[in-house]
Amino acid sequence: MHLALTTLDRFVADGVFYAELNEFFQRELAAEGYSGVEVRVTPARTEIIIRATQTQEILGVQGRRIRELTSLVQKRFKFPENTVELYAEKVSFRGLCAIAQCESLKYKLLNGVAVRRACYGVVRYIMESGAKGCEGVLGVKVKIMLPWDPQGKMGPKTPLPDMVTIMEPKEEAPILAPISESREEVVAPVAVAPVEA
Repeated sequence: MHLALTTLDRFVADGVFYAELNEFFQRELAAEGYSGVEVRVTPARTEIIIRATQTQEILGVQGRRIRELTSLVQKRFKFPENTVELYAEKVSFRGLCAIAQCESLKYKLLNGVAVRRACYGVVRYIMESGAKGCEGVLGVKVKIMLPWDPQGKMGPKTPLPDMVTIMEPKEEAPILAPISESREEVVAPVAVAPVEA
């Protein structure tokens, strides 16, 4: 007897699927700069979009690697034939992607670069990319505060509540000669009427 999934069970199943898929891609595509996955489910097919810094290596020679990954995902999660498609999307602002910078830091540390030098290099790259701030915990966890972007591509669309706007000073006429201004009011003498006794 086939039981329909409740809403709660469906949310849990989707979360487990996403977590397992993310873990698989983190292990498999770490060298390609993997920085996240997005799953879009439609009635006809499931689209899985892999975000990475080096998309050409994910695609492989003539698309061979992405076909292999598609086959692995299809067999592991028991999708019917031709119902799952994998796409590779390039991370547009690599310096503002926390996951990509975390992987970069990991590879620097694995290659034997001094810890402080590796961390300062990553922090410098993040700040030069236009971030408002950066925090890293060497467990390895990196958080980046994105700048406000009205288009919503590089950062949040709505301005942050603590944002300070510095206004440009007004244009003033240049002073050509020294001027003396008196700030005190000049009191004119008042004529006093003679007093009759």
